[in-house]
Amino acid sequence: MNPLNPKKLLLTKWTAVKPVAKQKHFLVSRVIQPELDTDPIERVEIEAVFSKATQIIHWRELQNDSVWRQGWV
Repeated sequence: MNPLNPKKLLLTKWTAVKPVAKQKHFLVSRVIQPELDTDPIERVEIEAVFSKATQIIHWRELQNDSVWRQGWV
């Protein structure tokens, strides 16, 4: 997988390898900025396309090929 830049993750599309409750396709809806500008970005909010449910995850979890695939597959 290509290296990810957390600043460029906003509105990227992701597919869960093992969907749960018909939630397979996700969109990064928000990049959560740290309190201090000098701190690195750690978390993003992803939104399920089917149910519009959101959850906050560590952005590095998206690099795990056994859990996420980039784009809508």
